[in-house]
Amino acid sequence: MNNPRRELYIGLMSGTSLDGIDSAIIEFKQNNIKLIATYSHPIPKHLKQAIKPLFLPGSDNIDALGSADQQLGVCFAQAVTTLLKQEGLTASDISAVGSHGQTVRHRPPSNETLHPFTLQIADPNIIASRTGITTVADFRRRDMALGGQAAPLVPAFHQAVFHSKIYNRAVINIGGISNLTFLPAEGNALGFDTGPGNRLLDDWIKQHKNRHYDDCGQWASRHTSDPQLLEQLKTHPFLHRPAPKSTGREEFNRQWLNQVLNLFSHLSPGCVQATLLAFTAETIADALKILPGEVDEIFICGGGALNTALMALLEDLLAPVNVASTATLGISPEWVEAAAFAWLARQTLAGLPGNLPAVTGAERLTVLGGIYPSYIDPPFN
Repeated sequence: MNNPRRELYIGLMSGTSLDGIDSAIIEFKQNNIKLIATYSHPIPKHLKQAIKPLFLPGSDNIDALGSADQQLGVCFAQAVTTLLKQEGLTASDISAVGSHGQTVRHRPPSNETLHPFTLQIADPNIIASRTGITTVADFRRRDMALGGQAAPLVPAFHQAVFHSKIYNRAVINIGGISNLTFLPAEGNALGFDTGPGNRLLDDWIKQHKNRHYDDCGQWASRHTSDPQLLEQLKTHPFLHRPAPKSTGREEFNRQWLNQVLNLFSHLSPGCVQATLLAFTAETIADALKILPGEVDEIFICGGGALNTALMALLEDLLAPVNVASTATLGISPEWVEAAAFAWLARQTLAGLPGNLPAVTGAERLTVLGGIYPSYIDPPFN
């Protein structure tokens, strides 16, 4: 039986790093939200290997896409059921699941893209069927149908839960790609992707150390960045485009990096890692400089908030403005995006908009996503 005293939603998120499916239970109470429980579900190695080729342009395999969509849907459903079991809850305790899915291609509107599209997989039909919970998914395409970038979507959530009436705040999400939300004390929120986050760092250490990530930035911190390589990396055209703008693996990937490094073969792998760390930090700092107002406080979320070397570099670059993680605002940095998709599911079910046109460039506010009810199927004759 549903508990009328609690309004619980589950948010699901898998980022470009493919490091797991983040799931979080969020309680909504009046105008406040509370992070109740979290769980990170692993993605099997064989499924990661099936998904990775779908990230990059080339000779795509529709069978591989369909199979990965189905398998990832099962994984997302498992993340939900495991989290519920962990917390002693049942499907009837949850109002809805908000599933971002896994982005495998993002082609936002631009001069180079004739037919823009964005594609996320992890079949929500499977999630709803296997969990018995109404699932909201496919959040991005409605915004793009209205001329928007369909990304970033989290600024609307940031505005709802992190806004201050006193201070101008910036929230930086550092996942595979980094994005920025500017929350002025008065006026409209702004946001856009700033460029690279953890993805290039993770790819490089995987290539040279066979590690999934540079724990706390230890490898990068033992080396010095190369100013010439850093300058060359910062010539990437995306960094000089005006907002609204969004990006992904299509532009910042190992193939692009290897092309740049053809001119820097004399540099050690450790030096390259240090330079990539500086690349992420400096492109974030550069993005903050072009905001239409002074920033009083900066909060970091995403996996990058756990990279102490990256956080230290950001603190140096952004001084004297205080830099902290979103944990100081009540939500641990690694769970902000999952919480955002729980919030977006709630917005959708309430018939409320989930996008910010000033961020995405869409023609107007709109309700996002598709609703997949948890039907109890009738018996077949």
